[in-house]
Amino acid sequence: MGNERLVVIGGDAAGMSAASQARRRRGEDDLEIVVIERGRFTSYSACGIPYLVSGDVDGPDALIARTPDEHRKRGIDLRLGVEAEGLDLDRRTVEIRDLTTGRADRIGFDQLVLATGAVPIRPPLPGIDAPGVHGVQTLEDARELIEWLAPQHRRAVVVGGGYIGIEMAEAMVRKGLAVTVVDRSAQPMSTLDPDMGALVHEAMEGMGIDVVTETEVVGIEVTDGRASAVLTADGRFPADIVVLGLGVRPATELARAAGLPLGASGGLTTDLRMRVGVDGGAEGIWAGGDCVEVLDLVSGRRRHIALGTHANKHGRVIGTNIGGDYATFPGVVGTAVSKVCDLEIGRTGLREKDAAAAGFEFVTATIESTGRAGYYPGARSMRVKMIAERITGRLLGAQIVGRDGAAKRIDTAAVALTHRMTVEEITSLDLGYAPPFSPVWDPILVAARKAAQKVAEDR
Repeated sequence: MGNERLVVIGGDAAGMSAASQARRRRGEDDLEIVVIERGRFTSYSACGIPYLVSGDVDGPDALIARTPDEHRKRGIDLRLGVEAEGLDLDRRTVEIRDLTTGRADRIGFDQLVLATGAVPIRPPLPGIDAPGVHGVQTLEDARELIEWLAPQHRRAVVVGGGYIGIEMAEAMVRKGLAVTVVDRSAQPMSTLDPDMGALVHEAMEGMGIDVVTETEVVGIEVTDGRASAVLTADGRFPADIVVLGLGVRPATELARAAGLPLGASGGLTTDLRMRVGVDGGAEGIWAGGDCVEVLDLVSGRRRHIALGTHANKHGRVIGTNIGGDYATFPGVVGTAVSKVCDLEIGRTGLREKDAAAAGFEFVTATIESTGRAGYYPGARSMRVKMIAERITGRLLGAQIVGRDGAAKRIDTAAVALTHRMTVEEITSLDLGYAPPFSPVWDPILVAARKAAQKVAEDR
């Protein structure tokens, strides 16, 4: 076997990307790679789970980018159904347990990658662990939910109105269930400002979803050994199935027990090369994916953002460095897109409350536009909101809610944020125009021009 051993804990996006990149650069006679994964799947798209549940995706195999056997053929010792239970950093060993046989063992490492991901937030409420209450984070979760659904089920309650919540609400509607979404925020999609979230609220109700906001869940009613209703301070909502869409938290119990550094969110903190604890003597330990905090390039603060795109980048950076080359992950601007029915949602950078919390003084500009040339049949409205720093005009954030490819327009603002552009500089961008793809004045440029006018008035 190899002269050096790399152990990776976690076999999804970050973990397998790290293992694959390291293998590309170092052969089996130089580096032994062992991956520990407690589940049965590797390298899959968790973002596609709502579409698997709805039936738009035909089976879990469609979400798998690379199978376990494909990884093994590349010289990676991938062990499924095995859980890491402890780390001994002094002895440089991982305590593992086979979940099928119960057999415990230790495996030594020279390099260690923590890619333990995140787990759904499951508040300690009465009945929260009853049959019929489902978190949706892994393919195993999705299969359990699909198996639970039965023809006689009529009502679903989704707790939480974030990305997963609204996508799972739509999936339940497509399965023919009456759906209620209960959210404690003023509007669904709290990653948007409330005025933009109101558009999402309206669209959800338009497709028959009952949206209950500013309501706190206090428990799950259990009847005959299964969930039968969601209980709130404002009333009872009957349910044959309950889906938790309350977000996720970093799965860092192993790291915490080993004394590795965690940030305010509970995620592991790393340097630019994704190394953990360099100053604390924990050499050769790396971390990436949903278990880490990352630098927000706009606010300058560290945040926990669970996205597969980031996780894959983290893994490539880690694997490149372990492989003997050099790579860094500088940070994020917080870009994300989603949809409910045909309404598309895009956001990047800071919301108003984020900007205020970071100490910025700012102006906002909101415009109504269309996703294609106004004279072209079928043009539909979209709303674009921009947040810019007072006096300097630096772009701080943008949000888009609309149709006809609205969400991907957020990428223009994301690039502008990454390069610290001002809204005035954005107005000079040479963006493509050709009917029916876009109106003469791109909505991003129109919003930037309005924001630039407000900045100029403040000077």
